Amino acid sequence: MIERSPARDAAIRATLPHVPRLGWTRAALAAGLRDLGQDPAEAASLFPRGPLEVVEAWSDLADREMEAAARAEDLLSIRIPDRIRRIIILRLEAAEPHREAVRRGLALQSLPWNTPSALRSIGRTADAVWAAAGDTSADFSWYTRRATLAGLYGATLLFWLQEAEPGFPATRAFLDRRLRDLARLQGRRPKRAA
Repeated sequence: MIERSPARDAAIRATLPHVPRLGWTRAALAAGLRDLGQDPAEAASLFPRGPLEVVEAWSDLADREMEAAARAEDLLSIRIPDRIRRIIILRLEAAEPHREAVRRGLALQSLPWNTPSALRSIGRTADAVWAAAGDTSADFSWYTRRATLAGLYGATLLFWLQEAEPGFPATRAFLDRRLRDLARLQGRRPKRAA
């Protein structure tokens, strides 16, 4: 379980504007804390594992914000694949202003010694998407659904990072194709997403 607190969330949000220039570093975190009027030395108590912990905590914060955005919409009235699509789009829309921070976070987590952090983050995101979609499974399908979604979301995120078009229409089309492919693999009749 990841530690959550209003102080950590505020520090992450204040750090984000500094990441494009400084990366996910102690310097970026210190700059964010200074923006909040706090002593940069507080970074050690807020994030004792350093920048990698900040990236992981940011992913968790983004998951919580995505779930809140999904709750604000009437998603339970639409089919599950359409819910999943909408929730992933909500996540990407929220990340749009922080595209470089996402890129740098993924680069940090892609280092071989940071693999456990990357796996935890993508696993939590897949779980958050399914929870926001209303999934209550408690059997073996709980694992297979999350593993499948982790792969789908990861591929979509990497595609999104390459797209410069506002509103990312190519990424939306990519996600639609992946969802149709998944429906075919599961033996369902694919429908066009809204």
